[in-house]
Amino acid sequence: MSVVTRFAPSPTGFLHIGGARTALFNWLFARHHGGRYLLRIEDTDRKRSTPEAVDAILDGLDWLGLGGDEAPVFQLSRIERHTEVAHKLLEIGQAYRCYCSTEELEQMREKARAEGRQPRYDGTWRDRDPSEAPAGVKPVIRIKAPQDGETTLVDAVQGSVTVPNAQLDDMIILRADGTPTYMHSVVVDDHDMGITHVIRGDDHLNNAFRQAVIYRAMGWDVPVFAHIPLIHGPDGAKLSKRHGALGVDAYRDMGYLPEAVNNYLLRLGWAHGDEEIVPRDKAIELFDLDGVGRSAARFDFAKLENLNGHYIREADNDRLAELVLARLRAEPDGLDLTAETESRIRGGMEGLKARARTIKELADNARFYAATLPLSFDEKANKLLDDDGRRVLSGLAEKLRGLNSFQEGDVEQAVRSFAEAQELKLGKAAQPLRAALTGSTTSPGIFEVLAILGKDESLRRIDAVCGTAH
Repeated sequence: MSVVTRFAPSPTGFLHIGGARTALFNWLFARHHGGRYLLRIEDTDRKRSTPEAVDAILDGLDWLGLGGDEAPVFQLSRIERHTEVAHKLLEIGQAYRCYCSTEELEQMREKARAEGRQPRYDGTWRDRDPSEAPAGVKPVIRIKAPQDGETTLVDAVQGSVTVPNAQLDDMIILRADGTPTYMHSVVVDDHDMGITHVIRGDDHLNNAFRQAVIYRAMGWDVPVFAHIPLIHGPDGAKLSKRHGALGVDAYRDMGYLPEAVNNYLLRLGWAHGDEEIVPRDKAIELFDLDGVGRSAARFDFAKLENLNGHYIREADNDRLAELVLARLRAEPDGLDLTAETESRIRGGMEGLKARARTIKELADNARFYAATLPLSFDEKANKLLDDDGRRVLSGLAEKLRGLNSFQEGDVEQAVRSFAEAQELKLGKAAQPLRAALTGSTTSPGIFEVLAILGKDESLRRIDAVCGTAH
């Protein structure tokens, strides 16, 4: 059997982080088994579905590298096919027309509650002669669910799950206005798309039993179901915005790399030993449904940041520089991003990325390379630029001014020899130098910073602190 999976979001909002994990698991399972991964946009809710949401979902999937192997299927465009199958079920005696009014349905629910039963349709029209239909009433079409015995589904994650058939009501598959219901449309689309494995959140587990009724009524093969536990917050509660229940676009804006998000989502509910760092090629090799746990995963921003820091350190410097520059260009504070300052940021990326956990942090740390005089200094840097600090900087400036080469090794030798001549520990020279050049007490290696800023800019910054001009 050739594996075919699908991700089927409803375009009523952004691509939720939980949806992204579902897409990832479907993508990986298909890739692991050499199959296909398809997309379906379930846009039959016309009031809530928007083109903007469709664009946001597809953009988020593309950013994560989880675009479908074929153009997405739009459920709304297939209404005629859904209707055709509903009428076929009617024709073969697996469905029937129901003429119950809203008032009659409410009475059924009230009676069930009074008797301690779950409210559901009682099958009033299941075996009645259509000639008894009231005039002028548009019927719905209901599927004939099994009434006796029980149904067992072997779920690839949850294991064998059984429900009494008495819990399966004759659900509506075609409304009175002729529109198909979601539960029916999903089955028809999955069958027609050749879906072999339905991998989705375990909040759909009950739906699987109701959908299986339609598959069997049509004589279709029931796909393998795999219901993965939902994601919870660190406190075990349902994931909310304060936990990280945000759109994928928000994670991009916060400065996370797509490979880090994918790796983190992979580890939310799936495991292979103690491996935390699982690149995409290895994930394809290792992923299968037997590694998915049955308990809810807990979202942890600290782990995501640590993973992101790892992937930033592994990332190509030119790629990081483009992401940083794009972020700095979008800021409203007027950084002087000239060709020269952009070159500095590109040249300094290797040292900058060693400390950063997000692209936002990386951009913040890179700002000093593009800063113009006068620099702003944080509180700790200001303390280093007292009278003693400025005296050290004056002496250092003269030493640096005499250099013919300003390569990293040359400036290091100059600073070290100055510190030795003044009988200073290296830090006593390097700390005020870092403060004067960056406005902070933390930065990449100070000799690297000097070399990247270059002789003229380094001396301009030192002279500005010392109050001297050359």
